[in-house]
Order: sequence, then C-alpha cells, then structure tokens
Amino acid sequence: MTAANPVPDKPALEGLEAVWGDRWQQDGTFVFDRDGAVAAGRDAIYSIDTPPPTASGSLHIGHVFSYTHTDIVARFQRMRGKRVFYPMGWDDNGLPTERRVQNYYGVRCDPTLPYEPDFVPPFEGGDNKSSKAADQKPISRRNFIELCERLTVEDEKQFEALWRTLGLSVDWSQTYRTIGREALHTSQLAFLRNVARGEAYQALAPTLWDITFRTAVAQAELEDREQPSAYHRVGFHGADGPIFIETTRPELLPACVALVAHPDDERYQPLFGTTVRTPLFDVEVPVVAHHLAQPDKGTGIAMICTFGDITDVTWWRELDLPNRAIIGFDGRILPEPPAAIEGDTGREAYAQLAGKTVFSAKQAVVDLLRASGDLVGEPKPIQHPVKFFEKGDKPLEIVSTRQWYVKNGARDEQLRERLIELGRGIDWHPDFMRVRYENWVNGLTGDWLISRQRFFGVPIPVWYPLDADGNPVFDQPILPSEENLPVDPSSDPAPGFAEVQRGQAGGFIGEHDVMDTWMTSSLTPQLAGGWVDDPELFRTVAPFDLRPQGQDIIRTWLFSTLLRSQLEDGVAPWTNAAISGFIVDPDRKKMSKSKGNVVTPADILERHGSDAVRYWAASSRLGTDASFDPQNPTQIKIGRRLAIKLLNAAKFIHGFDAPASLDLAQVTSPLDRSMLQQLSVVVADATTALDGYDHARALEIAETFFWTFCDDYLELVKERAYGEPDAGQVSAVVALRVALSAFLRLFAPVLPFASEEAWSWSETGSVHVAPWPRPEEVTADWVEAHSVLTVVGRALTAIRGAKTAAKASQRTPVDSAVISGPADEIAAIESAAADLASVGRIAELRFASAEELSVTDILLTQVPSEEER
Repeated sequence: MTAANPVPDKPALEGLEAVWGDRWQQDGTFVFDRDGAVAAGRDAIYSIDTPPPTASGSLHIGHVFSYTHTDIVARFQRMRGKRVFYPMGWDDNGLPTERRVQNYYGVRCDPTLPYEPDFVPPFEGGDNKSSKAADQKPISRRNFIELCERLTVEDEKQFEALWRTLGLSVDWSQTYRTIGREALHTSQLAFLRNVARGEAYQALAPTLWDITFRTAVAQAELEDREQPSAYHRVGFHGADGPIFIETTRPELLPACVALVAHPDDERYQPLFGTTVRTPLFDVEVPVVAHHLAQPDKGTGIAMICTFGDITDVTWWRELDLPNRAIIGFDGRILPEPPAAIEGDTGREAYAQLAGKTVFSAKQAVVDLLRASGDLVGEPKPIQHPVKFFEKGDKPLEIVSTRQWYVKNGARDEQLRERLIELGRGIDWHPDFMRVRYENWVNGLTGDWLISRQRFFGVPIPVWYPLDADGNPVFDQPILPSEENLPVDPSSDPAPGFAEVQRGQAGGFIGEHDVMDTWMTSSLTPQLAGGWVDDPELFRTVAPFDLRPQGQDIIRTWLFSTLLRSQLEDGVAPWTNAAISGFIVDPDRKKMSKSKGNVVTPADILERHGSDAVRYWAASSRLGTDASFDPQNPTQIKIGRRLAIKLLNAAKFIHGFDAPASLDLAQVTSPLDRSMLQQLSVVVADATTALDGYDHARALEIAETFFWTFCDDYLELVKERAYGEPDAGQVSAVVALRVALSAFLRLFAPVLPFASEEAWSWSETGSVHVAPWPRPEEVTADWVEAHSVLTVVGRALTAIRGAKTAAKASQRTPVDSAVISGPADEIAAIESAAADLASVGRIAELRFASAEELSVTDILLTQVPSEEER
C-alpha cells in the first residue's frame, strides 16, 4: 500500500473480504520472512503446526470456529514483532477420501484389475449415498488413486478459497499434502527409522476389524455405541452338573477356549483347575481364574472366546489360551470348524453356522441350544455399549491378522512415563485438557496398529522374500535404502530383484497395506517444516510454538505427534497446545456429519460477513463448547454490529483534521486524558489475556471499553472536536486519533477486514504488520483522576435518564440541571462540565453535595404536549 485510501461516504462491510484478500496476497503481507527469521534467531519466530483439514467433501462451521482461534494467535504474534510461520496442509489420504471418491464417481477399487489409461468414471458429482458396493464400477488401484488425487485437488481449491474468505493469515506458499511426494518420503523415512530402532514391528495377532471396509482399526479410532442385545443363560456340562454362564454372543460358543471367574469368588474356587464341556460342540475347556472377571455380572462366570471383545484378547494372551477363531474378514462364520470340535454332533452343529453372518449364526445357535435344553429361559433384552470403527456402520469383530505396529508405551512403562513427562512440559490451553491426554496414555491397552488394508495412502515400504515353495518369509522383510524413497512395493520391485520375480518362488512379494493416515498426520511438524527436504527451515521453526486442534483428536493426532517426536528426537514437538471446544446445535448436541446437523459456512459468511463470523468464534474460550443456531445467530449479529460501529467511529474521527504529528503532550483535557488512561489499562489487560491464549477475554475487554468510548466519550467530546482549533479542540482530536489507532490494532486479530479498511484511511501499511499497541503509547504521566470518564459517563446516563423520565427527546434543550454527588466525583465532573453541558444541551449546570451521584433537578426548556408525544 503506497498511499492512504480516501474515507468512503458510507463505510460498509460488504466486499471487504475480496478487496483486502487480494491486497494481502499481492503485497505478501503474511509471507514468512525466512531470511529475516534465520538472521533473527529462534526467539524471534512463532511457528504453528496448523491442523490439515481432511480434504474430502466440505468444511463445516466447526472448522471456521477452531481455525479462527488459531488465526487470532497468528495475527497477534505477528503484530508483536514475531516472524510467524503459519503453513496450511491438506489431509487428503485415508478412508474419508476413498469413500468420497466412491460416492462421487460411482466406482470401487479392485486391485486385481489392470490399469485403464483412458478410463472415464460412470459419472461425476453424485453423492451416490444409497448405492451399494456391487453397483459401483470396479476399477484398478492405479485408476482409483488417480481419481482420488483428481478430486482432492479440486476440494483443496474450494477449501483454500473459503479460508481466504474467512481471512486466515496463512502463508499460502507454505502448503503440503499428506499424499504428496514429500509426505510419502517423510512418512516412509520415519517408518524405516522406527524399524531400525526396533520401534516398529509386525505380528500375527488378534485385530479389531471393520467388516464393511475390510480393514484393521486402531484403538484411537474406536467409539462405543449403545446397541440392543440380550443375555442368554447357557449351561456348560460339568462333572457335578451344569455350570451356567450368561452371554450376549452365543454364536461364539464354537470359539470358546475357557470359562473364567474372579480368583476371590468362593462360588467357583472349587472349579479352578478342572474342566467342563461346551454345549452343542462338546469341547473340553478349562475353568480358570483372572482378576478381570466380574463376580457381580451375570452369573459371575464367563466364557472366553476367540474373540468376542477386547477383554477376551487380554484373557487369551495372559492365560496363554489356544486360538479357535471362527469369524472371517467378511464378518461371516468360517467354513471349517476349529480342530478342537472333533465329534460328529459338534461338527454337524457347526455346519449349520458356516457361511452365516454373525446375526444369523446367533439365531441358529439359540435355536440349537433351545432344542438341546442347554438354554435356560428366554433371552433377557438389554442395551449395552458396543465397539464400532468411528467411521463404520457395523460392530467391529476381532480377527487374527498379520499387521504392523509401532510401540506407544502400552507395554513399555519407561516410554509411557516419558510421554507423560513430555505432556507435562507443554503449556495446555486450557490446562485441564492435559488430563485427557494423560488418561489416554495411561489407558492404552496395546501398541499402535499402523497398517491399513486400504488403497489411497502411504505405502508401507516393505517387501517379503518367497521361499522355494513360494511362501512369504515374513520374519525377513526387505527394506529399501533411505536414498531410494519414496517407493511403492505394489509396483516397484524389491531391492536386488527384478519385476519378473514378483510372486515367483525364490522371488518376492510387495506389502500391499498402507499406513494408517495418522502415521502421516503425526508428522505434520516435519512435513510443514521440511524435515527431509529443507533441514535449515526445520531447524529454524522446530520445535513449534503452537499445536492448535480439537479436543476430540487429543488421543489420535496430538498423542501420535508427540509419540513420533519422542521416538525420533526425544523432545516435545511444540511448547503450547491450544484445544478448541465443540460446536453444538441449539439442543446442545455436538454437530457432526453423522448426526446430520452440520452447518456449512459459505452461506453464513456471505450473509453476515467474515468479521461477524470470526467475532462469534472469538467469543468462545478455548476448550469451551459453543452453541450455533443458523436460524438465529445472535453472536454473529452482535459481531457485525461491532464491525460496522468500528468503521463508523473511524469515519467520524477522520472527519476532524488532526495535527501533522500526534503528541500526547497535546492532550490537555482531563476527560481526554482519563479516556486514554483507561484505554492503556485495556491494552495491558487485553495483551495479558492474549499472551495467555484467552482470546475471548481479550475481545471482551476491548469491546466493553469500545462501546463506552462510542456511547459516552464520543458524545461528550464531539462538540469540542467540531469547535474552533484551540487547545481543547486539539486535545480532543489527538485523543480520538490515538484511541482509534489503538482500537484498530486491538480488534485486528478478530475483525481483520474492518480494521484493515479503517486503518487504510490514514496509514500506508497494513494494520496486521503494525506494532501491537502498548500501554505507554496511549498515556503519559498524568496526575488527573483515572475515573473522570467513568464518573462523567454516569452523569451523562443520569441526564439521559431524567429526559427519558420526562418523556422528552434527548435533543431537548435543558434550561438548568443540578448534579449532586460526593465531592471527588463532583470535582471530576466539573473538570468536564463544558463537554457534559454541551452533549446534554444544558444552559446552566450546577452541582451539589450528596452521598450518591444523581440528577436532583432538571428544568427542560420545553416539555412536549400530549399531542406532540
């Protein structure tokens, strides 16, 4: 900006987003000054590990809420003189993108199909929500990935446009994609180093499995959902009679490996060390003791099956029990019975279950138990929590699979304690969110399962040799060298092999699984900071100053990022964690796509303006849920009113010719000095609040005084400001200009467009790179009472009240008025008596002593008649 802009005749918010968004881009206002940062050193830098939004569909109002919180911090720190590193990433790999591509193009991935170079999808732009996988066109993995990349690029363009409209002061030259080449390289390099240090390993183990998406699920991706079920009282055959258990999963009877009771349960202590036989399948199983058994649940004794739930896995592992899994990857009962079912009767019973869904198998087992007499009474209906994949529609099963894991402290006490220690070294905003992190770390039950049976993701860089019979040798994985990264084992040959040896005896096979999307997202500091491709930048910005994010992904994104940083560098990746709350609907229900109550922000931004929406977001403290009613967005309307008032106040103040240079020595009126003294306290308190990441408190402080400034101070001084250019007039104009400058900078992080517009009427640079106001800028060593403005404001309110009581207009002249009050307050009012008389249109203003301030007598020049009223 080379010259100040003219003050418009009618200031308006409409169109400011486009005008100033283009200007900021043109001027490079928010570009990270890398050379200056390197020269100035780490203390002069403020770096933000910005959340990369999932590029699959559309942003919602919750994104606007939390990203505004981050932008306020970025703008504040920039005005404080920091070189702000504020990148933006796009989280575009993983299941959400795959689902969107399937729905958008009407396709599904089939890795067995060949690549079609000129493939055209069945359609574009559909939501395809009601179609089944069988109705979607199967295509090759490569064709599918190409569609994923095409759609995510288009989604990211729309996301960036909305972020620019919102006014995020992101450096758009610093962007990354979690599926881009740099992300592939970084993720695979970090994984190889995890393997080299023994932190990543593969194992054949019970795995939480989503039968719809045919993929393993990690602990962090689970959620409990209340589901209807029923307790079935079933009798096992003991030497001295039946032993009754109650189960919600009778279909797992053929997978039963033991009965378990608490070691202190006297009812079952005589049975420990003995065996019983299962109903229907006649398999001998032991009765064992374990402290996780619940004496007060059901009959106090339970069957252990492989695998009904996570507790079954714990019992199976700790009690060294056999594996008799019967559920396949498709959620159906496997065709062959476990080897332990040897009798003809048991095998015939199993044959009636083979190939059935879990639901159908349950009904079949219940019918068989009823016929055999082993079912006692009728099932008792209940509601209970069931584990689901957070993006899935069917309950999870537990199947045995070979997967890759990363150690996370679940079985390593030293690592767990180190992760707790690192968490306590971070400043949490609000602090109680740290407890959620610690609860998650202390509640981990297994290492991080990081392999996924999906298509659009970072390939796990591993091959396996095939022995002479063509069988994979999984315990001798082939790894690439770091300089050859990134690789795709499904299409690149293993080191030392030719592609023709793929799948051949003595040759190799590639790992088809991809990494859990959090394996890439957990490296956002490395991706944004150039850990692999730009080591100088990474040294300049890391560890980062801030991780902003939502509370619901503390267990996933925050924890996994801290874990990867500990494993790689032994340090925390950031010094501060700012955790936003949820957006809830008018019924206080969390907004989510699954609930169908999400509000998309584009229309809200267009209707009310970005500054108004940002005000709504800024009004909520970190960690606090905010309600949003699109039919009655009260806070947004208040924000719009504030932004318009800021423009109008600035126009009013610019209507007075100011001296060429503003000097506080020119401020001589006690009223003017009092206003600036109070403003200095506002600046100090707002700064303290923002330094403590309390943007809502900072806004409240600034806004409250701004309305006092507009409603009282501007009214009191406008006549003097309009007057002849004497010392009193100059004092008012200088005070007004000094205050306006401070207000525009105080509001700039929250109302960037209105603040920039008004700033441009007198300044040639952007308000967003102007220095943050300091208390000493707006006040001097004045001896006048700090309370003059407050007391005079109360007197003005009393005069207005007297006119209102007399049913007279505020413009009605007053012949005389008497203001009574304590001596110190009367003295304060007398110092501004001329201004008070002017705004109140009072010909004669007199004072009297009293205990409380009030207007004790007022004589209006003319009281309107009934008809005039």
